[in-house]
Amino acid sequence: MERTVTVEPEAGLHARPASKLVQTANRFDADVSIGRADDGDDGLVRADSMLSVSGLNVEHGESVRVVAEGPDAEAALDAVCDLLTSPVEEADEEETDGGDAEDAP
Repeated sequence: MERTVTVEPEAGLHARPASKLVQTANRFDADVSIGRADDGDDGLVRADSMLSVSGLNVEHGESVRVVAEGPDAEAALDAVCDLLTSPVEEADEEETDGGDAEDAP
């Protein structure tokens, strides 16, 4: 199974968005790969590798192809594509607010 989506996080697939993508891909019993939509099969990398995902250097607004195989392929595609098409900033603000409250005296 595969889908092509446009990357919405402002940071593209760098740092935190890439980390969240890897964590999401690892939750499923599926082999998930990702690459630029126009790079074909040769441009696909394993979505469970932070180094591989961040090495794609995908920017905000670029199209990527997500491919999944295995028992949880459809659920994995849904989760990864939802992450890629949602701005990360909202989730980051919630995490930051929670961290500040815990650190307050």
